[in-house]
Amino acid sequence: MWQGRWLGVVYLNLATLFWGSTFVLVKDSLQTLEPGQVNFLRFAIASLALAPFLLRGEGRLWRAGLELGLLLFVAYLTQTIGLEYTTASRSAFITTLYVVILPVLLGLLGHRLGRSVWWAAGLAIGGVGLLSYDGSPPNQGDVWTLGTALAYALYIWRLERLAPRFPALSLTAVQMWVVALGSFFWMLGEKPAWNLAQFPYLSLLYLGLVASALCVWLQALGQRLVSAPQAAVIFTLEPVYAAAFAFVLLGERLGGQGLVGAGLILLATLISQLQSDRPHPEQVTPDAG
Repeated sequence: MWQGRWLGVVYLNLATLFWGSTFVLVKDSLQTLEPGQVNFLRFAIASLALAPFLLRGEGRLWRAGLELGLLLFVAYLTQTIGLEYTTASRSAFITTLYVVILPVLLGLLGHRLGRSVWWAAGLAIGGVGLLSYDGSPPNQGDVWTLGTALAYALYIWRLERLAPRFPALSLTAVQMWVVALGSFFWMLGEKPAWNLAQFPYLSLLYLGLVASALCVWLQALGQRLVSAPQAAVIFTLEPVYAAAFAFVLLGERLGGQGLVGAGLILLATLISQLQSDRPHPEQVTPDAG
C-alpha cells in the first residue's frame, strides 16, 4: 500500500516540477502573444497530441472529462484575468489557498480528515506566503484569483473521484479538448494579432506537450493513489521548483525569508503523508492509459 502511495507522490511531484519550469516560458510567450492565444495554442497542441485516445471514449468518460475540463478552464481564465490587476507573486499566494479550501470543503461534505492534513495545509500556506507574498494592497485581481483557488480545489476533489474510473490518457484527452475549445472563444474576445516572425514555437510546444498534456495525465495517475488533500499540499511545491529553475536558468537567489518559506513547504509535504495506511477511495492499480 505504501509503495502505491509513494508512486502516486512521485507522479504528482513530477507534474509539479514541470509546472514550476513554465514561468520563464509563459513570460517569454506573453511578449508576443495575448494570454488567450497562449492558452489556446498550448491546449490545442496538447489536444492534438492526445487525439488518438479519444477513440476509447464513451458517454460517461466524456461527461467526466467535460466536468473536469470546465473546472480547469475556469481556473486558467480567472488566474489570467487576475494577473492583469495583481502581481505574479501575490497571485501565486492566493492561488495556493486551495490547500485550505479543499479540506474545508471535504469537512463540510462529511469527510473525516486527520490532523496531519490540517498541519500540512497551514504550513504550506505559511511557506508560500514567505516565499512569494509581496504585501501589496488588495485589488480586484485578488478576487478573480480567489476564483482560481476555488476552481482548482473543486478540480482536485473531483479528479480524486473520477480518475480511478477511466483510462487516464483518455480522460486527459477530453479535458484538453474542452480547455482548448473554451480558450478559443476566450481568445476571439481579445481580437489577437499574429506575429509569426517572433512566434515562440519552442515555448508553446513545451507548454502544450509537457506542461499541459503530460502534467494533467501525471496528475490523473497520481490522484488514483494519493488523496485530494495530500495532493493539494504536494502542488504547493510549485513555487519552490520555480525558484530552483530561476536560480539555475536566471541566476536568481532566494533570500533568508524565501529559504524559510521553501523549507516550510517541504516540511508540509512530508507531514501530509503521515497518516494511517488506509486504502485510497476507489483505489485501483494504475495503468498507462
